[in-house]
Order: sequence, then structure tokens, then C-alpha cells
Amino acid sequence: MTLDDIPQVIAIDQLSFPQPWSEQSYRFELQQNEQAHFIVALDPDPAEPGPAHWLTRLLGRRAHRRVVGYAGLWLVVDEAHINTLAVHPDWRGRGIGEQLLLELLRWAREKGAQLATLEVRVSNLAARRLYAKHHFQEVGRRPRYYRDGEDALLMTVHF
Repeated sequence: MTLDDIPQVIAIDQLSFPQPWSEQSYRFELQQNEQAHFIVALDPDPAEPGPAHWLTRLLGRRAHRRVVGYAGLWLVVDEAHINTLAVHPDWRGRGIGEQLLLELLRWAREKGAQLATLEVRVSNLAARRLYAKHHFQEVGRRPRYYRDGEDALLMTVHF
């Protein structure tokens, strides 16, 4: 993710979450938080179909491509904490969220993480299924974690 991606990321954030992050939050993560790692998935080139091509463009050429998803984590010692992951509603159901998750986990393992954690809304069944598919286990519940009072499930996977 680059600073230029922030407006598109915020637009997806607003479509995906009741309490989206601010522009200042993303700027801080990208410019000042050395523990942060954020990635984007870009609208693929029609000449190169398939989910793998969204990820090959994470750090590659950007020629007017649209951001269709993003994800981020904090790496603290040996723990990766996934703090956000979203896909534009028009692009959901195509494996982009899964590819973003797998790329975060790959990067975290490469950097020495021994486990990954995240919080997910109890009501977000699609995300819970995705995390369970990749061996995340529910290890706790954070009552009234979100501003609207909904609980969060704490999920963890060990590498």
C-alpha cells in the first residue's frame, strides 16, 4: 500500500465497516509505524486472469489500476496481529480476501512470526469461515469490542 492508495482504501473501508479508519490512521501506519505492513490487491489486467495476478501487482506496476482490496497487520516480536482486511463489495466472492490473508501470513512467517491473531465481528460469518479455513481457532471473546456494542471473537493460528 502506498499513500496514493489511501483514498481508494478509505472508500472500501467505508463500504465494509461501520467504523472505518481515518485517512490520518492510514498515513500513520504507512509513514510512522515500523511494525505495520499493509498491502493492496489491484484490479487485474484482463489479459492475465486469475487471483494470483492480484497479488503479483501488490508491489509491481500500478498503471491506473483500481484498488479492490487491502489488508494490514502489525508485527510485534513473534506475533502478527491482523488489524484490517476488506474487499470492495463488487469484488467479493472471487478469492481476493483469501489471497490477501495468505500474503499477510506468508510475509509474517518470513519475518519470524510464530502466530497470528485477529478480532472479527461475531456477525461476520464470511470472514469467520475464511479464517477457520486457514486454521484460525476461536480463543476468546471481547464483549462489546466494537463501538456499536457488538462482540468480537479473538482468533489465533500458530505457524
